[in-house]
Amino acid sequence: MDLSSSFTHSGFSSFSSSLHYPCQRGQFVPPSSRPLGSYCGFRFGCFLNEQSIERYSGRYCLPHETRCGSSAHPQAHGLFDHKQNLGRLFSGRYRHSKEKVSRDVIVWSELTGTGSAGASYPLGDSVSSSKIRGICFYIITACAAIILFVPMLLEHPFVLMFDRCRRKAHYFVAKAWASLTVAPFMKIKYEGLENLPSTDAPAVFVSNHQSFLDIYTLLTLGRSFKFISKTSIFLYPIIGWAMFLLGVIPLKRMDSRSQLDCLKRCMAVIKEGASVCFFPEGTRSKDGQLGSFKKGAFSVAAKTGVPVVPITLVGTGKIMPAGMEGILNPGSVKVIIHPPILGKDPNTLCSEARNVIANELVRHA
Repeated sequence: MDLSSSFTHSGFSSFSSSLHYPCQRGQFVPPSSRPLGSYCGFRFGCFLNEQSIERYSGRYCLPHETRCGSSAHPQAHGLFDHKQNLGRLFSGRYRHSKEKVSRDVIVWSELTGTGSAGASYPLGDSVSSSKIRGICFYIITACAAIILFVPMLLEHPFVLMFDRCRRKAHYFVAKAWASLTVAPFMKIKYEGLENLPSTDAPAVFVSNHQSFLDIYTLLTLGRSFKFISKTSIFLYPIIGWAMFLLGVIPLKRMDSRSQLDCLKRCMAVIKEGASVCFFPEGTRSKDGQLGSFKKGAFSVAAKTGVPVVPITLVGTGKIMPAGMEGILNPGSVKVIIHPPILGKDPNTLCSEARNVIANELVRHA
């Protein structure tokens, strides 16, 4: 990488003064004991002559010549062209006399792994790899959605006639779509599958929410439960249309009337024999910590008399963190289905379900 392309006048304006410090000719000042500037994760320091550098590094560094040689520091990334870069560095009001700029600028990187405390964002080959994986993920999910939407559309009239509520045929297609999308990128392990109610028994499923991948992961269970989604998602081509065919329940988050209508529709769906899946936190966790649970899902369960099935998802937040949907890190996901919880008090149901999921997250921390 040509680091000299990063050295512009505007970039150096915040630290150019720190590159000049008092020292005697021929005297080496250790990097840790003198002021240094930094820019985009790189630290800058000046050595006054060649001898001091050689005493420190045991390698060569010839001043006033254009060369790209070995580093003057164990973590160095290269030696810059003295004549070209110092001209940029000290241009305008930061230009100094020839006596002051008669130095070699040595630059080394603080970056290790994918980033450091001094870097504003992760860098390195792993980030590039994650971005490429993310692009491939969306290409595969888009292609699979386009192909599988055709049979879903063709079978829809028959679904409305024979299975209007559960729509098992549609959810079979949705499971195929989710499985085809995630299979090349992550492995899903299941625990407690015996705790799942029968396919014909309605229930309220509740899960922690860490990532956009949570939807894909839950769809791979093959259960025809209704999700709740923002109304804006229904406008997306193919994906939004498929959600409409699946019978996903729309919700306007900031509209109290929409929230009430959503809960009423959930109860109606359960009474017709279908299940509903909630993310009680209401949004994805930014730091992986379990947030507080809203009581809507548990009110529905208490009023309809169906069990609450807690599900813990482990690993989705590390693979695709919330707010970073453009990357896909390598990793595996674990789905833990806990025993159903019955009760008539929404507060008790909420507390018990949250404790079960929280304890499981602590166990896998």
